[in-house]
This record gives sequence, C-alpha cells and structure tokens, in this order.
Amino acid sequence: MRPAMQFVDLANSFESDISVGHQDISADAKSIMQMTMLAATCGTRLRITAVGPDAARAVEALQNMVNNKFMDDPDVAISEKEG
Repeated sequence: MRPAMQFVDLANSFESDISVGHQDISADAKSIMQMTMLAATCGTRLRITAVGPDAARAVEALQNMVNNKFMDDPDVAISEKEG
C-alpha cells in the first residue's frame, strides 16, 4: 500500500480532525485527494495537528508511522533487508 494511503487509513481510525501542513499548504489528513496534493516526497518535513478527543494519540501514531518510514515493525524490516 502506498504511504499516502497508509497515512490516510491511520488518520481515519481516529475521531479527531487531523491536518497535515507543508510550507504554506494544509491538507485534511483523512482525504487521500488532499494528501496527494501536498506532493510530499521522502524527507519532506510535515506539520501534523489534530483537534478532538483523541488528538494527542492521533498525532503520536501518525508521527511514529512517518518516523518509522511507514513500516509496521521497522526492526523486522531492517533485519530482513540485512539478511
């Protein structure tokens, strides 16, 4: 699954309103169309914000996904590449 779709799927698992910003552009993190319009490539710095009952959990989960390069278990993926 493409990273943008993974991001949107995870964002949609939260009740909060979530947005992602890059430079002066902001997108609804729950909309694949808006997320692709960000045109964020590998290494792009993103700003993730959320408002709602599970906002802190949503931001943390999305940040972790991005920081782990969209891998479910980065340790397993790294060892598979090495071995």
